[in-house]
Amino acid sequence: MDVPPRGCRPLPWSRRRWVAYGWTGPRSPCPMCKIVMIVTSRAQCQRMFPNKNAFYTYDALVGAMNRFPAFARTGTDTVRKQEAAAFLAHAGHETGGLRYIVEQNTANYPKYCDTTRPYGCPAGKAAYFGRGPIQLSWNVNYKAAGDALGVNLLDKPGLVRTDAAISWKTALWYWTTQSGPGSMPAHQAMTTGAGFGQSIRAINGALECDGANPAQMQDRVNLYKKFTSLLGVAPGANLTC
Repeated sequence: MDVPPRGCRPLPWSRRRWVAYGWTGPRSPCPMCKIVMIVTSRAQCQRMFPNKNAFYTYDALVGAMNRFPAFARTGTDTVRKQEAAAFLAHAGHETGGLRYIVEQNTANYPKYCDTTRPYGCPAGKAAYFGRGPIQLSWNVNYKAAGDALGVNLLDKPGLVRTDAAISWKTALWYWTTQSGPGSMPAHQAMTTGAGFGQSIRAINGALECDGANPAQMQDRVNLYKKFTSLLGVAPGANLTC
């Protein structure tokens, strides 16, 4: 943990809100303090995912968030909470409430190798199946995520399964930078008013939106509404796709 600059006054625990560095808040008298605002507590995460796998630790999530400073720290307090709720709703849907680390349908495993890419699938054609909170899949995404994070995920995709920090980082990388089958990254959708429905398009729109699988889409919406309620904010408009 970093040490607060001289002169920074720690806040009482009762006033700290998921502050990764642990010593300051939105109205700190010390502008030099490095403020990393996060909008849900360890206890709230436990309520969201009471049966989660021990792999998905809260501390690993907080650490991963430091790599993506715009996530849940853009816009008003309501927007920040909506984005946090949206990300966790998608993670919950993709992993059965953070219970599963890898994709459960093994029949899909050989499908995620795009052989037209010059770098191919060096870990094997069946090695790029869904892993982690957003179920990162395809050799293309493992290559791009690894390049962004400075980790060779193309050759070692299994790190997303065994290293919790890397696992959360890949999810936040996709969330903040990738549009997938949608028109914008999920982060942009949640911070510009486009709405939760557009985040679904970015995550799995080709298979769930426009009537493709309304039950799966609705499950995401239901989780999002549940989590926004837990965080004390309205879900906003444009929830479906």
